[in-house]
Amino acid sequence: MNRVETMDGLRQSPKVDVCVLGGGINGLSVFRELALQGVNVLLVEQGDYCSGASAALSRMVHGGLRYLENGEFSLVQESLVERDRLLRNAPHYVAPLPTMVPVFDVFSGLANGIVRFLGLTRRPSRRGAVAIKTGLAIYDFLTRKRALMPRHQFRGRRATLAKWPALNPGIRSSATYYDAWVSHPERIGIELLRDGLSAGPHARALNYATIEQAGAGDFQLRDGIAGETFRIQPTLVINATGGWIDIANGSIFPEGARPEPLMGGTKGSHLIIDNPALRDMLDGHMIYYENEDGRICILFPYLGKVLVGSTDIRVDDPGTVRCESDERDYILQSLAFVLPGIRIRPEEIVFQFAGVRPLPASKDSFTGRIPRDHFCTVIERGDGGPPVLCMIGGKWTTFRSFGELAADMVLERLGRPRRINTAERAFGGGRAFPQDSGGWVRDLAASTGISIDRAAILFARYGTEADDVVRFIAAAPDHPLPHAGYSLREIQYLIHAEAVEHLDDLLLRRTTLAISGELSLDMADAVLGLLAAERGWSAERAAEEHIRFLTIMRERHGVAETTLSARNERRSELCETTARSG
Repeated sequence: MNRVETMDGLRQSPKVDVCVLGGGINGLSVFRELALQGVNVLLVEQGDYCSGASAALSRMVHGGLRYLENGEFSLVQESLVERDRLLRNAPHYVAPLPTMVPVFDVFSGLANGIVRFLGLTRRPSRRGAVAIKTGLAIYDFLTRKRALMPRHQFRGRRATLAKWPALNPGIRSSATYYDAWVSHPERIGIELLRDGLSAGPHARALNYATIEQAGAGDFQLRDGIAGETFRIQPTLVINATGGWIDIANGSIFPEGARPEPLMGGTKGSHLIIDNPALRDMLDGHMIYYENEDGRICILFPYLGKVLVGSTDIRVDDPGTVRCESDERDYILQSLAFVLPGIRIRPEEIVFQFAGVRPLPASKDSFTGRIPRDHFCTVIERGDGGPPVLCMIGGKWTTFRSFGELAADMVLERLGRPRRINTAERAFGGGRAFPQDSGGWVRDLAASTGISIDRAAILFARYGTEADDVVRFIAAAPDHPLPHAGYSLREIQYLIHAEAVEHLDDLLLRRTTLAISGELSLDMADAVLGLLAAERGWSAERAAEEHIRFLTIMRERHGVAETTLSARNERRSELCETTARSG
């Protein structure tokens, strides 16, 4: 991921077979697919990798139970297949998640579900036991040949309240089934990128870069880090920018030839809550519930906290989405409905995020009826420029199959064969994943001199790629940082190996420090110091970066500088208490 070498190579040879616009999960997937087939491919991302919608998912890896009502059976089938592949190919980040559905009625929603399925109504409605049972039976049927996880089961009211006594006492029963969750989705994006880049020098990628129309089939590439511009000449362009797809088309098509709008996304907002009583009450389960208005909501344990969401609101500009105060109120109201005894204090909301679901353009007044499936369309140009393949729709779970679909269309146009199938290809820290993780960790600690506890933390964080991280750490003197779980050499490894250009790349995406609510101001400053030293920044440049990061945390994630400072004090108090008790 050497940026200088990538830029030098493009200056010397501006021609590429394919230029992929967008470094979200779908763009990274199709980039990897093409790179592994030997295609000369360049990926260009205007921000950081997985910094848009791919950083704002619900952290679920699921088949889409509610899509059955829309008749999207093929999407559910595909999603369940890809979910199970991720459980095998990325076991370091994707794990089974028992999911409980509280049921408040018996027959409610059945008739409305049928007419919604037939397209005769757009109204959401509460779903009763019969409708839920029917959906879960279909879910089980679609996974019957793989059977990686248990089939669904129902509990009566008494058994449900015995297991989850804080539930709304108005429930009639509950159903439990299994889906999956992802702990580090942004890191999966980085691992896909690295897998693609490992194919050879024909695969290149740049974050913080943009391209725009330059005439006669050429494009001007602008490096947002160094500020340089130069021309590139792709044979084909893939627009994989998700909610930004129409904006991106506006920059790569000449005026007067821009296509009709293709996307019509909706915003989903989530909260991360630090409430131990709520976390423990969940007993390791996700609660997949309907709010009083029929909107589906979720809450489940996430990195020691609780994730709860989400909203579903139409948006026009994906770059301006934030979790607004009325959305926080809505999410907390939904939580109070399903768990009426739980009270969340404002300071317990340690992080919030919002993203845009990349849905096809639709005039449907009910957002839940907009299709969640994905497809590709090719726009031919009349000015001699390269055709543009637009990746429309898509959900996070199906990123591999969507990337495969787009890549196969490109390979057919280029007259190139597919050499590698990625369906069962493990990546990143999921490669050579051990059945005996404890033994693997002990062997790593013994061979490098690192403590077993530290090796276990790094294995949980990186899977089998912890071997590379540990060997980098062991190669030079190391020391702890203000967050005890990280050290100087680990942060340096991420800077060297993972195309880090800004502080938020490290604290929001390469690590989970921010989203887990564990980031303090001291830790942010310490990491900034390391990044500034590695990049040779002046004091003024480092100060600008400090302001930039605090602004992102405040405006996008609802975390003020005073909150980060308060975490300094709490961490100091904890250290003093630990020292006294020791």
